[in-house]
Amino acid sequence: MAKDTGELQEDGHPDALSITQLLNEVEGTIARAFPRSRHIWVRGEIQTLNDRTGHCYIDLVDPEARHDRQPPMLKVVAWRTTWGPMQALLRREGLALEPGMVVVLRGKLEFYRPRSSISFVLDQIDVTALLGRLAAERAALLRALAAEGLLEANRRLAVPAVTQRLALVASPGTEGYHDFLGQLERSGFAFDVSLVRTRVQGDSAPVALARGIARAARSACDLVVIVRGGGSKADLVAFDAEPVARAIAGSPVPVWTGIGHTGDESVADMVANRSFVTPTECGRELVARLAGWWDDEVVRQAELVVRRAVEVLGEAETGDAAARTRLVGAARRQLDGHGERLGVRLGAVAALAPAAVSSSRESLAGRAGRLPVIADRHVHGAVERLDGFRRLLAAYDVERQLERGYTITTDADGRTVRTVADLSPGTEIVTRLADGRARSVVAEVSATDGGGAS
Repeated sequence: MAKDTGELQEDGHPDALSITQLLNEVEGTIARAFPRSRHIWVRGEIQTLNDRTGHCYIDLVDPEARHDRQPPMLKVVAWRTTWGPMQALLRREGLALEPGMVVVLRGKLEFYRPRSSISFVLDQIDVTALLGRLAAERAALLRALAAEGLLEANRRLAVPAVTQRLALVASPGTEGYHDFLGQLERSGFAFDVSLVRTRVQGDSAPVALARGIARAARSACDLVVIVRGGGSKADLVAFDAEPVARAIAGSPVPVWTGIGHTGDESVADMVANRSFVTPTECGRELVARLAGWWDDEVVRQAELVVRRAVEVLGEAETGDAAARTRLVGAARRQLDGHGERLGVRLGAVAALAPAAVSSSRESLAGRAGRLPVIADRHVHGAVERLDGFRRLLAAYDVERQLERGYTITTDADGRTVRTVADLSPGTEIVTRLADGRARSVVAEVSATDGGGAS
């Protein structure tokens, strides 16, 4: 190692520097060119960003050389005490650093001897430049949508007169969600709300919102409603994103937005069918729209029906009164005519009655004279028929048959014995004769060829 006296080194290179000397030279050169009191502004594109430890580490590359094979890179660090307030400032302005963003940063250049590395210690971000870039991107997006005919596309869709079936794109449980639904619930109308859950802020919110809007538009709804409560520009930055704007513009169903703004309207508001400054205002307008339809199309029509019904009933009553008057007059004329005809007929009857009565009396007298002869003839014939019936009954009288020598045989219970099948040896029988009865016991039963007993 060479000493300050310039002694010859063992390797024969008296001008060789030690690592310490080299780093001292570098550090001194940097300190002279960029003293600690000097703040430097640099412009670069964020390649990577990591703030998980509370400190923020950024790899910044030259935007003009970012496509080079090995673009120049500057290591930027923002310590926790600086990065915290800086994040709060960005959030208030609706900004967030992310890879691919070109930024203008202020800081100091520091040389880190243990690693022989140069770091840029960040202490300020040019927010105005960032806002200008975001405004330029927003303006470019609006120009692109207008050129494609999408800026007014959703506004051209007709909103149904009765909007009761709603697809609500929101984050459930949030204040904006409850404010919107509260207006509907207190209205007294039967709104049918289908919730499409989605994130409404954060890095993944634009894609999630776009997917939620597309899913809502595919449902059987009259209107898609997007609501989000108030917040900072950073909280609402998703509603300026291109995926959300294109999802709204391309929706086949009208889209209303109710987003609590802290400043200008979002791109989502500008491409929506209608926009409202808060979820509450959006819900209130839906209720007012349905109430107006109810008053115009239901209540007013019902009142017209009632008035017309009263008029029709009045006309009917007037017509009925006139008809009753006509009916009474016609009935009276009919009665008078029938009375006259009846009088004529009564006169005719009165004139014909004596002759009819006389003729009837003569006919009745003739019939009365024939009646005794006919009655006597019928009585005589009835007596003869009665005598014949008596003789016939006398011929079949049991007593007469017994007197002729016939007998009647019964068993002990009085049942008539008609065949030998009714008897058996030992059976007690009763034989009735003309002058009495005889009891006997059957000793033997046999059948004759003729079927009689022996």
